[in-house]
Amino acid sequence: MAKRSPAISEPTYFILAALLDGPMHGHGIIKRTLHLSESRVKLPVGTLYGALDRLAASGLITVEREEIVDGRPRRYFRLTDEGRAAVSEEALRMQQAAAVVTGRIVGLGSAFA
Repeated sequence: MAKRSPAISEPTYFILAALLDGPMHGHGIIKRTLHLSESRVKLPVGTLYGALDRLAASGLITVEREEIVDGRPRRYFRLTDEGRAAVSEEALRMQQAAAVVTGRIVGLGSAFA
């Protein structure tokens, strides 16, 4: 039997989804995550960088480059192939899970019409 990876958290999902558009620095990831989640996922800076460190350690993202802006380092992160696969698999898992419910709701709706 194939080993299934557990579902990823909503903040992690949206961080990975934000990086589908290409490399981004932390503030850009926060803004993109907020937009993609329709303001449901609000990432404090400390939470974001903790998540980015975990994602990098697990091989889902990597630091593409670092630059100095106003005397402070700015790191740009990008998805790895493993990260792209993980967010794609999670999207498919959620789609399949939603279909179980939406299919039943549509069926119930027509039964009562």
